Amino acid sequence: MTDENSLSTDSIFETLSNRRRRYTLHYLKQTGKPVSIRDLSEQLAAWENAVEREQVKPKERKRLYTALHQTHLPKMDQLGAVEYDSDRSVIALTETIDQFDIYFDLVAADDIHWSQFYLALGGVATAIVATATLGIQPFASLSGFGYALGVAVLFTAVAGYHTFRDRRRVIGSANTPPETTFSPPEAVATPAGTDTAADAATDALDD
Repeated sequence: MTDENSLSTDSIFETLSNRRRRYTLHYLKQTGKPVSIRDLSEQLAAWENAVEREQVKPKERKRLYTALHQTHLPKMDQLGAVEYDSDRSVIALTETIDQFDIYFDLVAADDIHWSQFYLALGGVATAIVATATLGIQPFASLSGFGYALGVAVLFTAVAGYHTFRDRRRVIGSANTPPETTFSPPEAVATPAGTDTAADAATDALDD
């Protein structure tokens, strides 16, 4: 296991590059305590199949249980992301969990580039104020105070939404796990948001 107080960038990306590992971190931080692999596999199966936990089928839970026990949890324990007691079938977070949060502040597949958005917003506001300064109607009819107030309210509203959206993307902060498109180092070949080859093999055996 790696140093409990620090993870390498490669270890973090290798953990986050797989959906089931991201879900595992999310659920462990959400509960705030060690959980059993049965409990974890049931919740992950519910998220993967977009159903409530009581609607998870035994086969779906077993599939997750097998993949977690044989592949993901031992790997996450080796990387230092979790502590997995295979004898007791209990999983707990390590103190490294906070190191993962910054990596969820990346651009998701359906998200926008916020730096570019703020740049465009500032450009539009500047253009409107410049037009008003030149006396062009109807922009010149509004006072300077009105423009200042409008721009302040607009940026505050957008920044408030941005902050709310970012908080929901932090591991363990929302009911369902955040999803992000990652670009792992070359050494980590697992595509983001997909199961590993081991997952696929496990699913095939269960079928």
